[in-house]
Amino acid sequence: MKILIVDDHVLFREGLAAIIRPQSDIEIVGMAGTVREAVDMARSAKPDIILMDFNLPDGSGVDATRRILEEQPTCKVVFLTMSEQDEDLFAAIRVGAKGYMLKNMHPPELVAALRSVQQGESALSRAMTLRLMDELSRTKKSIGRPAENTLTLRELDVLRAIASGMSNQEIGSHLFISENTVKFHVHSLLAKLNLSDRKEAASFAKEHGLVNRE
Repeated sequence: MKILIVDDHVLFREGLAAIIRPQSDIEIVGMAGTVREAVDMARSAKPDIILMDFNLPDGSGVDATRRILEEQPTCKVVFLTMSEQDEDLFAAIRVGAKGYMLKNMHPPELVAALRSVQQGESALSRAMTLRLMDELSRTKKSIGRPAENTLTLRELDVLRAIASGMSNQEIGSHLFISENTVKFHVHSLLAKLNLSDRKEAASFAKEHGLVNRE
């Protein structure tokens, strides 16, 4: 897998690189220290996974992630940060990040997390997982019809297809997009609607009259 490291501290970037380089299945394709550098390097190197810091000199990791995923929706972004603020965690998840981990994690945990993300799983530090679960439990009951307005037209198409029982492969064929792009839209709409899985997404669509809507 190809990894891009984004962090404004040179020593930290080099430390991460020293941890990752010995892994025969992982290649570091670039290191960036700003939002602009991250976007440019992601565009040229096309990494599989980006390790993203939250605070950057010319913006935030959220800004960089949003811009990168607009161009490369199949790229996986994992935040690696010191920030334990709930609002930062939720902002990262909403923008499409596949993980949110703290910089005090042990090196073997980082390497294992990268491989898990490459296989399609999410990577969250235990403390962040608990906070996310708490937030979901508080907000899930308050979800209402206006939430559908936060979805893009393509996300609404995917949501309706999920409700009709289509698999990711079937959705891709139906909408003429790749299966990886479908996965990206599914992850995004679940985060926006504060839903846990496809079953809840299907129920939401049916409850709010989105099935077979023209």
